[in-house]
Amino acid sequence: MRLARFRVTDGTDGGRGPVRLGRVDGDVAAPRTLTITDVSGVAGASLRAILPDLGARRASLAGATGETYALSDVVLEAPVDDPQKYLGIGMNYAAHAEEARQAGIPVPTSQLWFNKQVSCIVGPHAGVVKPEVSDELDYEIELAVVIGKRCRHVAAADARSVIAGYMVANDVSVRDWLQKRSPTFTLGKSFDTHGPLGPWLTTDDEVQDPLDLGMRLTVNGEVRQDWRTDDMIHDVYEQIAYLTQVMTLEPGDVLATGTPSGIGAPTGRFLKVGDVVRAEIEGLGALENTVVTEPDQAA
Repeated sequence: MRLARFRVTDGTDGGRGPVRLGRVDGDVAAPRTLTITDVSGVAGASLRAILPDLGARRASLAGATGETYALSDVVLEAPVDDPQKYLGIGMNYAAHAEEARQAGIPVPTSQLWFNKQVSCIVGPHAGVVKPEVSDELDYEIELAVVIGKRCRHVAAADARSVIAGYMVANDVSVRDWLQKRSPTFTLGKSFDTHGPLGPWLTTDDEVQDPLDLGMRLTVNGEVRQDWRTDDMIHDVYEQIAYLTQVMTLEPGDVLATGTPSGIGAPTGRFLKVGDVVRAEIEGLGALENTVVTEPDQAA
């Protein structure tokens, strides 16, 4: 099942109606076939709120017959916009670790985790702001894991049982703030709008093997990253096991599981205003975000 948060353009709320929860139906490989059915009547409007009992709600969500829209007629929001935690792992693909080393970033000897502040989260088609304070705006396609059950001390062998589903993430990074202007990654990873997520949550049962998915990111149609998730150094389940030695993961928490090689930092090919960044993962859909100026910079 694919679940999304969306708005209908209906002349209210500045031209966009209230947020609703919807079930996305159709073939992801053929986007024009996709429709979204309003399931708010049986589930409310918060995806995070229903994650703990998603299994019990599956039949009612699958059978809901609310109003149906063409996907092109709605505005998709971030599937989970209010997680308690948004955590990312650094340099988790071997080739990316090497290109990071070449860019002057020390390669970790264990899992390297950082916070993305949740205020950075935006939807799958929202504008990504190029900060006035930096010219080193970078992209990172990542498989995002959404936690479905409150959990602590989870063995890697059991980790899949606590996953609600998966999304596409673009871990947008401001490189000079990331590596030069702050002793931790947090500031360079947390600028407003630098956490596009979506386009929907694909539940775990829909994904045969999250460790073998194709990933591709393009900038203005040019392929920059083209890899598979099977090249992770620490796989999704090892990541959950590692984190839950330290902290309790809660339903709705988002884990960005690492990016492959091809980022802009090693070559200096950073994003510019007007660039269109498309990040797509096999079977999960795509984000497409345009780089925009800060509001106070606009003419």
